[in-house]
Amino acid sequence: MRDFLRWLVEIAGRATRTLDWPLCLAMAALMGIGLSVLYSAGGASGGPALLKAQGARFVVGLAAMWALSRVSVIRLRAWSPAVYLLALLPLVAVLLIGTGKHGRHWLNLGVFFLQPSELLKIALPMMVAWYLHTRPLPPRLGTVLATGVLIAVPTALIMIQPDFGTAVLIGASGVFALLLAGLPWWWVGVAVGGVAAAAPAAWLWFLRPYQKDRILTFLEPERDPLGTGWNIIQSKIAIGSGGLTGKGWGEGSQSHLNFIPEQTTDFVFAVLSEEFGWVGVATVLALYLFVIGRCLWIAVEARDTYSRLLAGSLALAFFVYVLVNGGMISGLLPVVGVPMPLLSYGGTSAVSLLAGMGLVMAVRSYRPVHVS
Repeated sequence: MRDFLRWLVEIAGRATRTLDWPLCLAMAALMGIGLSVLYSAGGASGGPALLKAQGARFVVGLAAMWALSRVSVIRLRAWSPAVYLLALLPLVAVLLIGTGKHGRHWLNLGVFFLQPSELLKIALPMMVAWYLHTRPLPPRLGTVLATGVLIAVPTALIMIQPDFGTAVLIGASGVFALLLAGLPWWWVGVAVGGVAAAAPAAWLWFLRPYQKDRILTFLEPERDPLGTGWNIIQSKIAIGSGGLTGKGWGEGSQSHLNFIPEQTTDFVFAVLSEEFGWVGVATVLALYLFVIGRCLWIAVEARDTYSRLLAGSLALAFFVYVLVNGGMISGLLPVVGVPMPLLSYGGTSAVSLLAGMGLVMAVRSYRPVHVS
């Protein structure tokens, strides 16, 4: 019996040796908090179904995380171009046969809906890291321009859907890899200046009416309190009413009386703020900061350029998703369709995020042998 138990422990150790346990525990805490908030936001009638569905998606995501953590970085690097090209195919398909509220964002696969843009959260950082891996660093002009094309293709396809918020975040994940590769900051300043100069033209000819409404509502939510300003006004009321310790789990009036829109997806953080207050928000933000810091530490300790750029860009992209959703629900940024990682209800986003953490863990477990 003792030998059998020792054998089981040995097998379990081998199966989990590539997992980063501090990172796993922090994400498990976030997933647990997310499931509890979703159950409360869904109410007695919808909460159990949300819990079951999101729990199943977490299981799929954790399986993907475990599987990817066991893949050699050498193989990940070799697969990067193929992963990038395969991820572009659904982006083209969604423009032809996709569905969505304000465009074509989802593919109906029968069993579930796939959001192709989520695949680029992994594929684009992998591709940019692969391309920069063999180039002289800091990157030269030709390298930057070629990398810009790699970033621009999926970004443009997502903008056409249209999904401006996701397109900007996906593009940012590629830009982060460039910055980590040593791109001079004055180049960034020139790019930001160019975007600012093009803003008036974008407002006149490219932005759709609902996108303009989001920007105007961000500047002055009270201009249409019962229309476009309703979402952010109710979200801010929920956040403010939470106080220090919140109203208690399942006791949020804003969510249970259906004042908060999209309370299980984009605005789920407002539900958490109302029910758990400042203490709950601070706890979740601390967990997010730990995950980001741990990923950046893994990037710093990486043994090659590809690993460092991949882990670092995934960490910074994760940070931006938290920043944008938190700023959105508190009125500090315009409302865009960006979920809060591991809290918002959604299958593709949860699976892609956990898969990305699997890539970071693969980087941590990579120990190349140097021949002297």
